[in-house]
Amino acid sequence: MPAAERTAGPGVVLVTGGSSGLGAATAQAVDKAGGTPVVLDLVPPPSGLEHELVDLADARAAEETVRRVAQRHGRLDAVVTAAGVDACGRLADVDAPRWERVVAVNLLGTAAVVRAALPALTSSHGKVVAVASTLGLRALSDATAYCASKFGVVGFARALAIELAGQVDVTLFSPGGMRTAFFDDRDPQYKPGPDAVLADPADVAAAILFALQQPPGCVVREMVYTPSPEPSWP
Repeated sequence: MPAAERTAGPGVVLVTGGSSGLGAATAQAVDKAGGTPVVLDLVPPPSGLEHELVDLADARAAEETVRRVAQRHGRLDAVVTAAGVDACGRLADVDAPRWERVVAVNLLGTAAVVRAALPALTSSHGKVVAVASTLGLRALSDATAYCASKFGVVGFARALAIELAGQVDVTLFSPGGMRTAFFDDRDPQYKPGPDAVLADPADVAAAILFALQQPPGCVVREMVYTPSPEPSWP
């Protein structure tokens, strides 16, 4: 069946950051559910799923990429903004370009992708799952860039849900720590300890899929998903 006609399951779902971590798990969950995931990332997904290479810190490039995907498929049914980066350290110690890139990818990239997808999502009465973090609900030291970006995603998603009510269903999704490569490049002091309990990204992706599969007229407005001993919640 041509891609433009394949709308089974969750339909055509754009997944940012879909080449690793939660994004990759979400893209695979959409594929297994009979949908058509399209990954937006800096590198191709190892799964071989359909993808577009783009730096989400470049908002205009991100918008153009989204429009290209929507045109190619003739529709978009959902967007999951799972891309995320961080820059741990005290504000005085994190150089400005690294700090600002976190906000550019996590917040401005999220807004750019959703903005460009709105015409297609409105046409399909689609869904947006904006991935924030428990650190978008609770602040910690040495995380000013990440907290600023994720607090921004929280406000963005809540305002967007009101703005688009009845047209596009918006879910604010706030996960806690997961077993991904997200922590790999951090200074050891900012890595989870050996006894840290972290969620399997496949389990977290299943929760996102639950939000995507709600029937028309129903929406999961907000969801916090963490291991039960998650230290950043509540």
